[in-house]
Amino acid sequence: MAQNSSAPDAARATGGGTRDRIVTVSARLIQRQGYVGTGIKQIAKEAGATLGSVYHFFPGGKEAVAVAAISYSAEEFARLLREGLAGEGGPAAAVEHCAAELAVALRESGWTDGCPVTAAALETLGTDSEIQRVCARALRDWERVVEERLLGAGFGADDAREVATVVISTLEGAEVTAQVTRSEEPLRAAGRQLGRLVGTYGSP
Repeated sequence: MAQNSSAPDAARATGGGTRDRIVTVSARLIQRQGYVGTGIKQIAKEAGATLGSVYHFFPGGKEAVAVAAISYSAEEFARLLREGLAGEGGPAAAVEHCAAELAVALRESGWTDGCPVTAAALETLGTDSEIQRVCARALRDWERVVEERLLGAGFGADDAREVATVVISTLEGAEVTAQVTRSEEPLRAAGRQLGRLVGTYGSP
């Protein structure tokens, strides 16, 4: 995720670095072992922080840390989506390329680095928690990234919105399947079929 270049240096000097480490470490841990499997003590240890520091920055404890970590991951993936969809060849080729990139990254991680948003969302289903709300917001934001690309390619508003929902839903499901089967093919197949779907709308 791109850093906020407008943040004053004083904020970093008063603990921004420690907070950032806590957030990024938590995002990685949730990505690999889920929200339930990630403990506050493990977060502190791997971030090189004390428990007191964790609670200083996140008085709400583990849930508050998780919300910040999921938001971080969501923004990072939104940036990667924008970059991937901005490539040459039109939205159909861009969607297929994004799926292939996800497949390669997942394989290179040993099938461990899945989507932290999906992991946390599934573990907290049925709750009216801030985690559920931040996960829902992440999915909507990703859909909007795809929708904006499709609108820019000449899609009608309704088609752009619905196809964007299909794209994100399919990629999320394919990523889970790829992890379970330890194979790139679910994501690559999803990318090919999504590319064909997008192509049927007559986009370049």
